[in-house]
Amino acid sequence: MTTATPSSPALAPAGLAKPLVDHRVYTIALRKMPEFLQVFNELAMPVLLQTLGHPLGFWTSLVGPQNQFVHLWGYDDLADYERRSRARDAHPDFPKYLAASGHLITAQETRLIRAAAMPAWPG
Repeated sequence: MTTATPSSPALAPAGLAKPLVDHRVYTIALRKMPEFLQVFNELAMPVLLQTLGHPLGFWTSLVGPQNQFVHLWGYDDLADYERRSRARDAHPDFPKYLAASGHLITAQETRLIRAAAMPAWPG
């Protein structure tokens, strides 16, 4: 039997190979999700791919609170998160996305979550 630490990438669910995850939930103005997704794809994604790397995924709400857009980005540790976040914020094209999306986003939640040791889960 192997022993793992709570931050071990092997403990993350399949496909989540990073021990630290930035879990973001944006609430989008009523009937504005298509516009937000277009702005996000055209203005944010090029910057995010360049500075944060590839995301773990994107989702929109189906049941529960509506008009929510969720995305997850994986990091090796807090220093990796801080370094890549600074690169995103300093990117010369990022303010264009912020200006274009500001009227579309009514709330934002940001969580940093870490992999938990679950020895009974074959993950």
